[in-house]
Amino acid sequence: MALTSVAAASGEEIIPFDLGSTQKPVFHALVEARSRFGGKRAALVDGDERVLTYDEILRAALALGHALKKGTAKAETVGVMLPTGAAAVISFFALSAYGRVPAMLNFTSGASGLLSAIRTARVKRVVTAHRLIEVAKLEDVVAELEKIVEVVYLEDVRANLSLVDKAFAVVGGFLPNVISASAAERAPAVVLFTSGTEGEPKGVALSHKNLLANMEQVRSHIALYETDILFNPLPTFHCFGLTVGALLPLYIGMKVVFHPTPLQPREIVRRIRESGATILLSTDTFISQYARAGDQGDLNSLRLAVCGAERLRDETRALLRRKYAIELLEGYGVTEASPVIAANQPGANRPGTVGKLMAGMEYRLDPVEGIPNSGRLLVRGPNVMLGYIRAENPGRIVPPEDGWHDTGDVVSVDDDGFVAIKGRLKRFAKIGGETVSLAVVESCASALWPEFSHAAVSVRDHRKGEQIVLVTTNQEARRIDLVGWAHNHGVPEIAVPRRIVVTGAVPVLGTGKTDYVRIQRTAEAELATVPDTAA
Repeated sequence: MALTSVAAASGEEIIPFDLGSTQKPVFHALVEARSRFGGKRAALVDGDERVLTYDEILRAALALGHALKKGTAKAETVGVMLPTGAAAVISFFALSAYGRVPAMLNFTSGASGLLSAIRTARVKRVVTAHRLIEVAKLEDVVAELEKIVEVVYLEDVRANLSLVDKAFAVVGGFLPNVISASAAERAPAVVLFTSGTEGEPKGVALSHKNLLANMEQVRSHIALYETDILFNPLPTFHCFGLTVGALLPLYIGMKVVFHPTPLQPREIVRRIRESGATILLSTDTFISQYARAGDQGDLNSLRLAVCGAERLRDETRALLRRKYAIELLEGYGVTEASPVIAANQPGANRPGTVGKLMAGMEYRLDPVEGIPNSGRLLVRGPNVMLGYIRAENPGRIVPPEDGWHDTGDVVSVDDDGFVAIKGRLKRFAKIGGETVSLAVVESCASALWPEFSHAAVSVRDHRKGEQIVLVTTNQEARRIDLVGWAHNHGVPEIAVPRRIVVTGAVPVLGTGKTDYVRIQRTAEAELATVPDTAA
């Protein structure tokens, strides 16, 4: 069944979805944006408040790209390990301009995660910065990487730009499409990696068309204006942070303010206030921290706050509404869809759902045993990836069968087209033959103890197949209190965790998603030493 998005119910003007505008390389799309909005126009604000124009971005990308292409081949994948900011964006375009394929590396994933990604994508060179290595204390990680790849530092490249590199930047300022390499719309434009919340990350190859199509889908779904200012603290190794948070604003003439990390709530709140940002991209975990860190009125400039990557809790909605009068829009995406699949809209915002599907997408629901009125979501459309690159077959792109991507998420779709996420298929437990959503378990804990963080996992149980364990930061958490809350709210007791493990912090990935791999290990290690005393 195909679903096409409609204009926002608020009456805001929505640009119709135009698939024809996606038939070009991403660098050429940047060149067109420069022509459309003017080279002198301020396009981005970096973390140090430095403002860059379209002309400056273009010249920097062409000079850097000419220097970086030496020793690499056209269509070769080159790693980019940089925080969110001008350097990451310019490096992305620098490689793309000369026909190389940037692979955005997650520097928070540790040496083993980075080495796995590098081998999977067959990366021989990694572009990074001395400043990142020093601030993030990645010296030991880089030492491991240097055993198998060439590590190139931007500061060194810039200091040694040749006259030829600079000449290409000057000429390219006038004739950028002549200087830059052309690429087929279906050629790889970037390699990203799945979040690894449940296992080893896979490489995801996205084409130029994939990226541009998803940007067109987003702006045909939500009204965005040239007068808007988007604040993006999300990492560019995360697809949401790259496509919506970095590329989209440049292509539609909307100024973007970058922040190098989402982990500085007070600093982020200050910069939102001082920049007058009107749109914020975030996750539930991060935006709840920003809301608590700010004072009344600090976020008043925001007209939209869009949250993805994880479930948006009712407690977070209530906090933002009460303290700042901000209505949060929850969306849904996966790296494999470039990433946005669905989103709520101003005037058509239905809490408990992730809104309607993007224009031009099809979906189907495959039945899942034990979960009625829902199904496993598969999607197809112009934004769906070229394919996976797996560790067991490095460098080879395996396309999804017939263009359908299996999201692994269980969802329902109502008569109005609103999509509700029930949870990942792997995030359901089998208790005595009954299916229980671990997301529901977490929702119950969040409702009872909203000031704390919670995550639920399932472990083997010799009597009932599996048992649910709640990992929480609430030092006073008691199972009996959860049982009482469940009884009072009509939640079956089977959804109450059998065991509770208290921790100092629920671990999250660099993308803001809960790190269920580490939580599973924590729960299993704790249960191995503590006897089961639950009734």
